[in-house]
Amino acid sequence: MTPTGLYVPLITPFDAEGAVALTALEALAHDVLDAGATGVVALGTTAEPASLTDGERRAVVDVVAGVCRARSAELLVGANTAGALTALRRRPEVTAALTLVPPFVRPGEAGVVAHFAALTAASPVPLVVYHVPYRTGQHLSADAIRRLAGLPGVAGVKYAAGGIDAETVELLADPPAGFAVLGGDDVVISPLLALGAHGGILASAHLGTARFAELITLWRSGDAAGARALGHRLATLFAEPNPTVVKAVLHARGRIPSPGVRLPLLQAGPESLRRALRAADAVV
Repeated sequence: MTPTGLYVPLITPFDAEGAVALTALEALAHDVLDAGATGVVALGTTAEPASLTDGERRAVVDVVAGVCRARSAELLVGANTAGALTALRRRPEVTAALTLVPPFVRPGEAGVVAHFAALTAASPVPLVVYHVPYRTGQHLSADAIRRLAGLPGVAGVKYAAGGIDAETVELLADPPAGFAVLGGDDVVISPLLALGAHGGILASAHLGTARFAELITLWRSGDAAGARALGHRLATLFAEPNPTVVKAVLHARGRIPSPGVRLPLLQAGPESLRRALRAADAVV
């Protein structure tokens, strides 16, 4: 499969007591699919997976998989180890795994390629490589991404390089066949689509799902003027640590029972919420 379109990396909502709010999660998944998302991501970094227990992680995937099964929607699941990938064999709804470039250790490009070659051998589903060098500490050149694309079982990359640079232009000037480049930096998704990206995995799309889906359609249909104007408006949405402000806005709009996050994250402050609501109201 070549992932194309808009994917929303779902937050994990909590109730007032701090427990996972599974009913709210189910509603969120339906909401973004109703608004035009191609699919959703469960247990991505937006979902605070490291703060969840094993049972909570299973429950989250159970709920989201049920929605995707009922809706015939695509489901990506965050899975970064051979064991986590192997466990997806019990999940027929999962279409791909979102798998992070190894963080902190900086294994070099050859190490990253070898790592993903080993993971593809263990995985029952294709992998989407999550490239986010300002968090992992590991840069990947366009050539390294092409080598990853050549691995059987690698379907694409969530490309969150922190901006548009010469490597980005080089990659999208000659993208590997059958390999998806999905933008992961919300603020620069429009220029990335203009260069030829296949879509995006965008946390901001919790708040403006239909508009982000429209943006992808406009660029892919060649309506540069319409896409450029909409892209400038949507770029104002993502200005705070993810997912704190997203949760605050969802709670303010009555879509989740609490704005709560788990440590080491802290809840968004009132001024951050006011700014985010103004930005959201201007584009949604």
